Order: sequence, then C-alpha cells, then structure tokens
Amino acid sequence: MGQRYHTVFFDLDGTLIDHLPAIHRGYGHTLPQLGLPAPAYEQVKRAIGGGLPEAMRKFVPEERVEEALAIYRPFWDRTMLEGVTIMPGGEAVLDWWREVGVMAGVFTNKHGPSARRLCTHLGLDDRLAGVFGALDTPWLKPDRRFAAYAVEALGEACAARAAADPGGVCLVGDSPFDVAAAREAGWSFCGVATGTHTEAELRAAGAVEVRDGLEKWLEEWRREASRGL
Repeated sequence: MGQRYHTVFFDLDGTLIDHLPAIHRGYGHTLPQLGLPAPAYEQVKRAIGGGLPEAMRKFVPEERVEEALAIYRPFWDRTMLEGVTIMPGGEAVLDWWREVGVMAGVFTNKHGPSARRLCTHLGLDDRLAGVFGALDTPWLKPDRRFAAYAVEALGEACAARAAADPGGVCLVGDSPFDVAAAREAGWSFCGVATGTHTEAELRAAGAVEVRDGLEKWLEEWRREASRGL
C-alpha cells in the first residue's frame, strides 16, 4: 500500500478519535427527559455511525426525533469537548502521511461543524487538508456524491487524481457505512476494529483489509513504503 495512495480520508468516531463517552453522556441526558430509559454504553455504541438523526431513531419514536434532537444538541454543544481523545497512533499516522506527501482529511457522518471543532481542539488542524461531515452537503456516507464533494473540496489536483485513479483514495474506517462509502466511490478501504464494529462484522460488510488499530496500519504502511510498494 504505502504510497499507492495520493489521498487518505479518516472516519472520525471510533477511527481517529474516541468520542463515545461524550456521545453516551448526550443520550443519557436526553432520553430520560422524554420519559425513556437512559441507554447503556453498548447500545449507543451500536447505534451510531449513520449520523445523529438516524442514531436517535433507534431510541425514540419517529414523531419524537426532532424533540429529542432539540434537547441533545444544546447539551452536546456545551459538553462535546469533555473527555475526547485521539486514538492510539492517530497523530503518528497523520504525521507520517504528511511526511510522505500524501494528503489526509476527515470524512465523517458526524455533524461537520462539531467535527471541525473537535479536530481544532485536539490540535489536528495542521495535519488535515479538510474535515467533511454532516450538513456540509445534503448527503451522508455511503452516498457517492458526498465522496465526490470531499475530493473536489481538496482542490482540482486531488479531484483530477481521484477521477483518474479512484483507488488511489483510501478511506480508513470502523463501520459498514465506511465500507459501503469506499465501495460506492471506488476508493480503497482499510478497516480498523476500534469503533462500532468487530473485524468479523467489517469483513461481513465487504472489507478485505482490517487491522486492530491505526498503529498496526502504520507499521504495515511503513513496511510497504520501504519496499517501494
């Protein structure tokens, strides 16, 4: 793999950052105000990945989703920076791609303004060419139009290379949404079993290459780059 890629996108939650404690806290704040039980940590973990409204539908009736979001979002804005951390190897991976001249960005179904705020808070801005998320476009992963938007937003050179060689774009992610997004866009995919789904679940969704974390991928990318692959 190594420098076979010209652009690498990272999913955010469960891939590049661990934000699940804050997300769980948000649901625990919201649902009891609707007369519903606070969800367990694992329930929230299994629900996320397709964007906040879609996740919320797994806990509240459709007719109460907007009511739930109106409670969740202000609390989230106040507390989202509490306890968020970068996944092991995250900074090193981004530094390495920058060192070898590969453009890196974030491609997530997380609320775009929140994603950018988090990356700034974690000191990742200088390592990322762009951060793209929900509400930045009408689309979410796995819609290929969202993928097209992301590469075009990185500039004409990136868009041209992606058009000529879509497999030269790699998406690193932890969920079937990521597997499907890469497949729909014609991108390569590197899975990590550090988020919402296990290695077996990612492979069942169509992932071929899965590792147990970013550090394992970095070791492999460095080895393959040293061999000129």
